[in-house]
Amino acid sequence: MLKPQYLSALISAFFFLTIQILFAQTRARELGVPFGILPTGTLNSITDVEGVRVGHFTKIEGQNIRTGVTAILPHGDNLFQEKVPAAIFVGNGFGKLAGITQVQELGNLESPIILTNTLSVAAGIEGAARYSLAQPGNESVQSVNALVGETNDGYLNDIRGMHISPDEVIQAIQSATEGQIQEGNVGAGTGTVCFGWKGGIGTSSRKLPESLGGHTVGVLVQTNFGGNLQIAGVPVGEKLGKYPFKDALEKSDGSCMIVIATDAPVLERNLERMAQRAMMGLAKTGGIASNGSGDYVIAFTTHEGLRIPHSIPSQQLQKAEFLGNDDMTALFLAVIEATEEAIINSLFAAETMEGKAGKIVEELPKEKVLEWVKNQHIER
Repeated sequence: MLKPQYLSALISAFFFLTIQILFAQTRARELGVPFGILPTGTLNSITDVEGVRVGHFTKIEGQNIRTGVTAILPHGDNLFQEKVPAAIFVGNGFGKLAGITQVQELGNLESPIILTNTLSVAAGIEGAARYSLAQPGNESVQSVNALVGETNDGYLNDIRGMHISPDEVIQAIQSATEGQIQEGNVGAGTGTVCFGWKGGIGTSSRKLPESLGGHTVGVLVQTNFGGNLQIAGVPVGEKLGKYPFKDALEKSDGSCMIVIATDAPVLERNLERMAQRAMMGLAKTGGIASNGSGDYVIAFTTHEGLRIPHSIPSQQLQKAEFLGNDDMTALFLAVIEATEEAIINSLFAAETMEGKAGKIVEELPKEKVLEWVKNQHIER
């Protein structure tokens, strides 16, 4: 039987560990960080947009492999046969986004969106193409435009080893589900760094009131960029001593992939306008889209009335009902707020990681950040 002093110490340790586990699983909003004025969706996730699915493949092996794949599917049907309107905005083009020109030219998306590391884009293309070609109904398809984005996880990951295979990309696609998704050190965010702290995958959503259409906007980010971190108006980067030209780890360069989903009936022109606003959300976190940053925003709508059949009879006129320009403002705000929160969620969910050659990237010191946010609110 344990002596009372040992039992007390054991209980205290267990209580502390439980609190730490619960804390690690709690998101920024739940811990009291304020984000804008619009309400979130039920899950505060890109999967609040009905039909959207997300899957991760996480690869952590030995000391040097810290990478993965994240797949986003606009709907669960045959995406090649039922394409969706889509648009892309380039915040800063120091990156590799395969498939961008066809989306910009035709205004639609016909494959899962794949996110991975810089030197695994080729594997992403092959995996997405093989998945699409194997779907029932695509037996005669001769070409697929795979949309594959990346960030460079080479600080923690042996990126030169090209450890992602096409089969692992397919695993990520096939694992995609609706519902709550993992954030932080998972999938394409496994080895990423953000503002000098451990970055990763983050997500958030906004639900417009019925008076503004009742539409949902969801955002997913892969954060691997730098700048002067701001959270709820608090200059966190300065307080923690991590900001451009100060921290040799980040040096403000990097990349951010941003994916926007909505159920609003908007065509590619206004989807591009929504994508542009995501950069405002990134700016609210202190991101600066530096010279060496690849910042790409992919936006699509799941609205069933706007799906684009692969085969359309010649000369058949297309009919569609969609929102006008005057109805876009609330959707713009939803994008800005959800992007900001998704980025911060990626930081709050990420955990300290040791990777290639013993390098370590620490997780954001959330306790300090929350205290500063709390004090700022009290002062206001």
